[in-house]
Amino acid sequence: MTLSTDGMATRQLSLPEELLLMLLNGDSGYFHQVPGWDLNCAAVGAVLAELSLVSRIDTDMESMILLDRTEVGDPVLDPILKEIAEDPVQRNARYWIERLAPRADSIVDMTLDRLVDMKILEHHEGDFWTFSQTAGQTDPTAGNGESTAVEFVTSRITKVIFQNEIPIPRDVIIVGLLNTCDVLRFIFQLDDESEARIEVICQLELIGRSIAEAVAHNLAGPLLRRSHLTKKIPAVPLRKILLNPHIRTGNIPAVFADLAQEYGPVFKIRPPFRKPMIFLAGPETNHWTQKRGRMYLRAKDYFSDFEKVYGANGVLPSLDGADHFRLRRSMAPAYSRGRLEGQLDQLYHHARKYMANWTVGDTFSATSLCRRMINAQISPLSVGVDTQDIIDDLMTYKERALTTHIVKALPKFMLSTPGMKRRAKAVDTLLARIQSVHTSAQRAGAPRDLADDLLSLHASDPQFVPESNLRFALSAALIASVYLGDAFSFTVYAMASHPEIYGRIRSEADALFDGGDPDSEAFAPSAIDVTHRFLMECLRVYPIVPMSIRNVMNTCVVEDYELPVGSQIFIAQTATHYMSDVFPDPFTFDIDRYLPSRNEHHSPGYAPYGLGTHTCLGSRWLELQLAVNVLMLAHYFTIEVAPADFKLRFNPLPSMKPSKKLQFRVSEQRREIRA
Repeated sequence: MTLSTDGMATRQLSLPEELLLMLLNGDSGYFHQVPGWDLNCAAVGAVLAELSLVSRIDTDMESMILLDRTEVGDPVLDPILKEIAEDPVQRNARYWIERLAPRADSIVDMTLDRLVDMKILEHHEGDFWTFSQTAGQTDPTAGNGESTAVEFVTSRITKVIFQNEIPIPRDVIIVGLLNTCDVLRFIFQLDDESEARIEVICQLELIGRSIAEAVAHNLAGPLLRRSHLTKKIPAVPLRKILLNPHIRTGNIPAVFADLAQEYGPVFKIRPPFRKPMIFLAGPETNHWTQKRGRMYLRAKDYFSDFEKVYGANGVLPSLDGADHFRLRRSMAPAYSRGRLEGQLDQLYHHARKYMANWTVGDTFSATSLCRRMINAQISPLSVGVDTQDIIDDLMTYKERALTTHIVKALPKFMLSTPGMKRRAKAVDTLLARIQSVHTSAQRAGAPRDLADDLLSLHASDPQFVPESNLRFALSAALIASVYLGDAFSFTVYAMASHPEIYGRIRSEADALFDGGDPDSEAFAPSAIDVTHRFLMECLRVYPIVPMSIRNVMNTCVVEDYELPVGSQIFIAQTATHYMSDVFPDPFTFDIDRYLPSRNEHHSPGYAPYGLGTHTCLGSRWLELQLAVNVLMLAHYFTIEVAPADFKLRFNPLPSMKPSKKLQFRVSEQRREIRA
C-alpha cells in the first residue's frame, strides 16, 4: 500500500510496519499474545524479508546471500543490511535472527514511532498504542475506493485466507510470520478449512518459508538457554543497608543507587520475619520494565489487600492487560492536562483563596500547608465538593492502609484501632457529599469532572465499574492531594533553598501574572523555561513514589538473572536519579540538566512517574498544577525555610515526603491578593 501523509513522501508500507499493524490489538493497546522474544524474532524476520523483497539479499532454506550492499534509505533496514554486508562469512537466516533478536527492541520502537508519525497509530501514556481514528474507521467495502492502512493490510490477509485469492509474496511472508507466532487464531476466527489454507499459503513462497522456519527455530531459544545462562541473584547483607549514609536521611533512591552500584542491577534483601525481597535498579532494568514488564509482571497480587480495605475489587492500580487499558482510556480525560486547562480560572481562584489568609511572619508545617493548599484546589475541581474538614482523616487512613497492606511495615490490626475506624467514616462522608451534588439538575452547565466520569461509567457498565469500587475511586481522587501536595512541598523547599533560581522563577511569574491571569498557552514548557526545568529537577531529586511493586506471573530473565514465577519484585525505578553515569554529580541540584545541549532526562533513567503500563495517568495534570502553584506563590510571596539551617530529611513511608520538622515562613508579601 502506498500512503501520502502530511510532510511525508508517498511510499509503500514496509513488512515490519505491516506486521506490527497486524499484531496490534486495539482493545488491549499492545500486541496480541506474542511473548517478547517471539516478537523480536518476528520483527527481525520481517526486516530480512523486506531486504529480500528490495533485492538486497537472497535467502533459501540453507543460506543467505548478499546481493547489493547499497543502502535502502530506511533507518530500520539499513543498519541490519550494513551488519550483514560487513560480515566476511556467509551465514543463514537462522544465524542472523538469533544474533539480531536481542536488539530488536529498536526495530519495534522505530517502526511504532514511524506509524505514529504517519498518523496510522496513536501513542498513549504507559506505552500503549491504538489505531488512530483516520486509520481504523473507513469501511473498505463501502465502494468509495478508500481504505485505511490498517484495513488495507487486514483486508489483504483476510482475502488470502478466507477467499482463496492468490497471495503476493508480501502476504505469504506476513501469514508465515503470524502463523509461526501462533497469533492468527487471536486475529481471526479460524476453522479447519481456514487452518488448512494457512498451511498451504505458508508453503507457497521460498523466501517466506525460509524466514518463517528461521524464526520458528529461534522461538524456543530463551527457554533452552535460560537454565545455564542465568546467574545467582546476589544477597545484600542487612548491615550494608543499615550503615548506608542515606538511610539516616531517608533518601531511598540514593540507597538503592549505592546498592546497585555494588551488587548489580538485580539483588535481594532478606529482612527479618518476611520473605526475601528482590530489587531491580538501574537504567537497564528500567528499560526492561518499560518495554517488557507487561509480559511478565502484574500488579493485582500486591494491591488486592489494599483495595479490599475500601471494599473494592479491580480498581485501576490493580488491573492488568486489556481491562486495565480499557479503564485507563475511559478515565484519561478526567486526569488530562486539557481538563485542567479548561478550569484555570477556578484553579487561580482556589489558590488565591487559600493564600489570602497568610500574613508576614506566619510559620507553617510544610507537609500540612502544601497538602491542604493542593486539596483546596483538587476537591472542587475533581469531585465538586469542599473536603478541607475531612481531608486529614482521609489522608491519615489511606497512609495507614498503605503502610499496613502495601509496605507491610505495621501489623494489620493497626488499621482497626478506634482512631482508624473513626477516620474510615470520612470515606462514606465524602461519597455522600459527591452523590448529593452530582445529579443531572445540579451539574447542568458545570464543567465535567472526575466524579461525573466515574458515575457515568458506573451507570453505563456497572459490572466494569461497580458501585463497590466508587468508594476507592472517588476517595483516590482526593488522595492525589498527598502526592501532589508532597511534591509541592519539595518544590517550595527547593525554591527557598536556591535564591538565584527563586529570583528567575519570580521573573517568569511576574511576566505571566502582571498583565492579568494567563491562558493555558502561557504554561507551555518553552514559555516558562526556568520553572519547567526547575520542576523536572525537583521530580528527579525528590521523587514521591521511589519504587513500584509487582509479582512475577511468567518466569523471565532480566540482565541474566532469572525471576521465578510468584516472586515479588520491587522496581526501584528512581535509583537511577542518583546514579552518576545517568545524572552526573547527582546530588547537585542543577536545572541545566534539561537544556537541549544535555537532555540528561532522555533515557529510562528519568522515571518520576513510574514505568510501563502503570505509569502515572495524571502526570500531565500534575505538571500543570505544580507549575501554576509555584508561579503564583513566587508572584505573591517570598517563602523561607524554617529554621534557616534546616537540613532536609525524608520521611519515606509509605511514600516520600519531607520530614515533619520542615516548616515554611512567610517573609514577604510582594502583592495584595485580589479576590
